[in-house]
Amino acid sequence: MPAPPAIDLGGFRITLVREDIYWWDGGAMFGVVPKTLWSRQSPPDDLNRVPLGFNCYIVETGEHTILLDTGGGDKLDARRRDRMKLPPTPAPLRETIAAAGIDPERIDIVVNSHLHWDHCGWNTILTQGVPQPTFPRAIYYTRRGEWEHAHRRHPRDSVAYIDANYDPLVDAGRMRLIDGDTEVAPGVWLRLAPGHTPDLMVITASSAGRTFCFLTDLVPTAAHVTPTWVAAFDLDPIQSIDSKLHWLAEAARGEWICAFAHDPGIAFARIAHREDKFEAAPCA
Repeated sequence: MPAPPAIDLGGFRITLVREDIYWWDGGAMFGVVPKTLWSRQSPPDDLNRVPLGFNCYIVETGEHTILLDTGGGDKLDARRRDRMKLPPTPAPLRETIAAAGIDPERIDIVVNSHLHWDHCGWNTILTQGVPQPTFPRAIYYTRRGEWEHAHRRHPRDSVAYIDANYDPLVDAGRMRLIDGDTEVAPGVWLRLAPGHTPDLMVITASSAGRTFCFLTDLVPTAAHVTPTWVAAFDLDPIQSIDSKLHWLAEAARGEWICAFAHDPGIAFARIAHREDKFEAAPCA
């Protein structure tokens, strides 16, 4: 098996850990964008589904081993897995991390950019039907507003939340609910980027003057760097566009290396800003 994509950034090493590829409705991923446009960049299958990745990233700082998002997990029923062309049984994320040459026991910080099932599914693992921490040494982080929103069970997005992925951690004191931008380790910041959900976060990791940014579902694939290409899932599309304009401009200005939560092929990219357009150029 080839080594997963990784980059050295200052004193940090950042590795893509992709849990799997799944297939999801293209119209949902691109919202009001006409199919004649988005299908050029992401060709759909005969059921109008496009391939997407459960992309997680590990930041090794030397002092900490930090996991950014935890993928889809083990709590989907057979019907949902089949609908997404996933294998009947998921491969545990710990095994995928170990196959990347990283000891999962070293993970001491886990960040959830938000609490949709496809970003926190391996926070816990079902053991005889009981959710247990997948990374028992780790402190988990997400925003308090995101956790509170998950429990409102609004009809618009209640299907996106599975309490077993996070409530046992909150109850056990293993998940910290933060209220503002937070530095979880030297140089590693969680920053608000609302729109997809009111409390979505992007994660930046800076070392020796260089910065990595995990754009999560603010820019789920490289195709979504066009600010107006907003997924139908986003609760506030206007706010998403504003957040994208801000963070993509920061990334281009700072020559950051960026990553996307669901791109099935691009592990790392640089953002270029030319006239009124943003472009993503793969760099690893």
